[in-house]
Amino acid sequence: MVECGFIKPAGHEKSSDRCLNHPTGSHENIQSHRLSDNFFYMLACMYFAPTHLGPWTGMLIGGVYFIFCWFLGGLYLADVLHLGIAHRSLDYKEWFIKVVTVVNNIFGLYVDPIAWVNRHRLHHKHADRDGDPNKLSGDGFWRTLYLCVMPYQCKENLAGDKILKSRTFRVVANPLFGILAQAYSFYLLWKLVGALKFALVMWVGMRIFALWVNMIQNYWTHTRTFGYRRYDDDDDNAINIGEWLPVTATFSACLQNNHHHYEGLLRLSHDKSEYDFGFLTVKFMKYLGLVKATTKGAELPKDVPLGALDF
Repeated sequence: MVECGFIKPAGHEKSSDRCLNHPTGSHENIQSHRLSDNFFYMLACMYFAPTHLGPWTGMLIGGVYFIFCWFLGGLYLADVLHLGIAHRSLDYKEWFIKVVTVVNNIFGLYVDPIAWVNRHRLHHKHADRDGDPNKLSGDGFWRTLYLCVMPYQCKENLAGDKILKSRTFRVVANPLFGILAQAYSFYLLWKLVGALKFALVMWVGMRIFALWVNMIQNYWTHTRTFGYRRYDDDDDNAINIGEWLPVTATFSACLQNNHHHYEGLLRLSHDKSEYDFGFLTVKFMKYLGLVKATTKGAELPKDVPLGALDF
């Protein structure tokens, strides 16, 4: 039976019996908060839309920009960097990896790919303990929020992959490229919509959303008072949050307890009752011939309650 923060020996209960988000009542629902924030984002887009566009067109443009940045960023971080490079669960066409990396970092939200892969591997190696660049076990909400922007210094380098040494990745990882790319992304958005304040609302609003996604992965899914734990692993605090909005927003990265227990498995959901948006995107890329499972990624452990990987 699943309880908040630990698992009884009887095993995992059905999704309807899960203890989700804030069972103790100590935390307001993160899903409701994000929905309200998205509502205010759309209102801001309507209010600051220039006269030549009007409020409804402004809302439409704001929504398209939001979805574009969210989906491209999820594809880049959750699917390409995370499953493709950091965990080697998927083999991608190399040209596809490089195109997604360049396009996201120029037109979307910039993330240094080499530093991210290194930090993520260190996170799994030292989860919630000294050496984890994302969060230590005792770090609270505000400390973790600060670490989303200024993470702990990495004491090791675990990002020596051949593709990370390629010219494309070395150029994208250069700090000067990061500054110029983000300046260009804002300038392009400004010129496309023809209004500085309107562009600023969308550009900043998207980055506030990205910070919320980061907090799901670094704080809420690494604090045992939220969500549920399928596996009673004592070496970290990883938990699962299975609500549809966090799962969709993070491309399933909020199923952290599952992922930490079997980090090499390409599927983060370990039960048919668990919604897994990230896995759906990976399956679609396989259909397009862009990706295939590695031996490591396709190996289904015996204690995962799935009849088959379904890939």
